Amino acid sequence: MSPERRTSGSGGVASSAVTAWSGSREEENTESLQQKRRGNTSPPVLSSSPREPVTQALRCCCSKSVSPQERINAMKWHAPQKASGSYSCSTITSNMTTKAELEAIENKISTIQVDHSGSIFGHSSGRQKSTEKGRNWGWLLSGFISLNILLLGIAIVSGSVFNAVQISSSHLQIFLILLVILSTIWMIFYQVHTSRGHHAVLYKDSHAGPVWLRGGLVLFGICSVIMDIFKIIYYVGRIHCDSPVKIAFPVVQALFVIVQTYVLWVHAKDCVQIQQNITRCGLMLTLSTNLMVWMTAVTEESLHQTVPPGEPSTNGSGNDGYGLNGTLLQGRAAASDCECIHNMCDIFEKAYFYLYPFNIEYSLFASAMTYVMWKNVGRQVDEHHSHSLRFSLWDVLLGPIAGMLILVAGLATFVVYEVDIAKDDPKKKQDALIMHYIMNIVAILLMAIACLIGCIIFRIDKREQVSGKNPTRSLDVGLLVGASLGQFLICYFTIVAVLASGVKGYANGLNLTSSILTVVQLCLQNAFLIKGLHREPFQELVGPTVFANMLAVREHELERRRSTIVSTHTLPIPLTLLHGDLSWKRRLLKEICAFLLLCNIILWIMPAFGARPQFDNTVGSDIFEFQTWAAVVNIGMPFGIFYRMHSVASLFEVCFTS
Repeated sequence: MSPERRTSGSGGVASSAVTAWSGSREEENTESLQQKRRGNTSPPVLSSSPREPVTQALRCCCSKSVSPQERINAMKWHAPQKASGSYSCSTITSNMTTKAELEAIENKISTIQVDHSGSIFGHSSGRQKSTEKGRNWGWLLSGFISLNILLLGIAIVSGSVFNAVQISSSHLQIFLILLVILSTIWMIFYQVHTSRGHHAVLYKDSHAGPVWLRGGLVLFGICSVIMDIFKIIYYVGRIHCDSPVKIAFPVVQALFVIVQTYVLWVHAKDCVQIQQNITRCGLMLTLSTNLMVWMTAVTEESLHQTVPPGEPSTNGSGNDGYGLNGTLLQGRAAASDCECIHNMCDIFEKAYFYLYPFNIEYSLFASAMTYVMWKNVGRQVDEHHSHSLRFSLWDVLLGPIAGMLILVAGLATFVVYEVDIAKDDPKKKQDALIMHYIMNIVAILLMAIACLIGCIIFRIDKREQVSGKNPTRSLDVGLLVGASLGQFLICYFTIVAVLASGVKGYANGLNLTSSILTVVQLCLQNAFLIKGLHREPFQELVGPTVFANMLAVREHELERRRSTIVSTHTLPIPLTLLHGDLSWKRRLLKEICAFLLLCNIILWIMPAFGARPQFDNTVGSDIFEFQTWAAVVNIGMPFGIFYRMHSVASLFEVCFTS
C-alpha cells in the first residue's frame, strides 16, 4: 500500500496530501474491496472507534472502494443512533448536501494535513512561528538602538543648554554629524542593494506616503537645504573665531536631507521582505536621527524666542543671550564678541532663523514616514487595490473662500502684531495682544462650529468603518492625540493663571476666552479627524445591470442604441445616490475640510514664525514664575505647532476620501 493518498473531488477542487493510516485502515480497505467484489457498492461503514468526526469523514472520502460520484454523495455524515455507536456515509438523495455545502466541506478537507503519526497540522505553522520570532527580535533590537540614541541625545542637548562651558554646541553637532553620516550610509545601502534584491519588495502599502505628505516633505526639504546654505554662509564669516564643526554640520545635513527625501519619495510604500533585521535597525537609526535634529532645532528656536521679562527682544541673534539662567547667558556671551568678516552675517542669521519652522516640520514628516516603513517591514499586505480618489476645485467653493478670508486676516494681524509688540510703547503692546486674541477667538470659534457639523454628518453617515490594521492610520491618530497634548498643556496653565490673577483687563479676559475655546476646538477637531480617517471612501462606481435571461439583454441593447439619453430613475443605485441624499453630505464634508485646512495653516504660521503672546502677556510668568512658565511654553509649543501641520495633512486625506 502506498504511504500517501490524495483526496479527489468533483468541481476541480484541489487535492491535498494525506499520509498513511494505521494498520486498522488496511483491514477496513480490504473489507471494502471484498464487499465490492460481492456486488455491494454502498459506502463503507466506519467502525465505532472513538475517533474524531473529521477523521471519520476523511477515511470515508479517501477510500478506494468509493467511486468519485459516490464520494461526492457521501460528503455529508450523520450522527448515529444511540443504539449503534458507528458513523456512516449516507448516499440517500434526501440527505445529500447542497453544492455550496459540498464545496465548503471539500475546501476544509483539502487544507487539512495529517502527519505520519496521525496528527493534523498546517504546512506553514512552523515557518510562521519562526518568522514571528525573528520579527520580534528585530523589533526589540531596533527599539533598543533608538531608545539609547534618544536618551544620549537628550543628555547632550540638555548639557549644551544649561552648561555651555563644558558641553558646547560643537560637541552636540559632532554627535549629530555622526548620526547623520551613519543614516546617510544606510539609506544609500538600502537604495543600491536591499531594495533591488530578489523578492525584496513584494508588497506595497497603498495608505503609506500619500502624495500630499510626500509633497510637503519635498517642500520642507527644499527650505531646509536653503537654511543650511544660509548657515554655511553665516559661519564662514566667523571661521576665524568659531569652530569649523559649525560649517561641517550644515553641509552634512544638507546631503542627508537630499538623500532622505529621495529615498522616502521612492520607497515610502515598501514592505521589505529580505534583510528584515538590518532594515529595521537602519530605519530606527534614521528615525532617531530625525528626532535628534528636530530636538536640536526646537531647542535653538525656543531659546531664540524666549525673552525673560525686562530684556529687550532683538529678533535676530540666537547667540546674544536668550537663555533660561545665568549659565546659558554666560556661555552665549562669548559668541557675541566674534566679528563677521563680511557684512551679510546679520541678514543670513535672521534668514535662517525664519526657516527653522520648515526644518522642524521636515524632521517630523520624515520621522512619521520612516516609522511607517519600519512597521511595514516583513508585512504582507492583504489589500490588493487602493481606492481611486478624485478631487476637483468645482466640488468646493464656500469653504476655501471662508478659509482664505481667515488666512489673509490672520496674516495681516500677525504682521501688525509683530511690528507693534517690538515697540516700547505699553499701549501698543496691549492693543497688539487684544487684536491677536480677537483674531484667534474668531478663527477658533468658526473652526469649532465646522468640526461639530462634520461630527454630526459622520453620525448620520452610513459609510462603514475601515476594518483591519493599518500602520499609517494608527500613526495619524496617535500623533493627533499626542501632539494636541502640548496645546492642552499651555491652555490649561493659561486658564489657571488668568483665573488666579482675577481676570483683570480686556487682554486677560480675551486670553481666558481664547484658551477655553481652543480646548473645545481641539476636542471637536480630534473627533472629526479620527472619525474621518476611519471611514471608507465614497464609491462612485456604476454597478453593472444584471438580467435574468438573454431576451432582456437584447431588449436593453436595443434601447441603449436607440437613445443616448438616460433618465435619472433608470441609473444604477450608486449613481442615483449622487444626485440624492449623498450629494449634500459629500459637498458639505469637502467644504468643512477645506475651511479647516486653511484655518490650521494660519494657526501654524503665527506661532511657528515668532508669535509668542504667552511671553508678551506677563500673567503666566507672574503666577508660575518665569522658569516654570518658560518650561511649559517651550515644551508645549513645539507639539502645538506640529499638531496644526499634522492636522493639515489629515484633513487632506479626509477631504479626498469624502
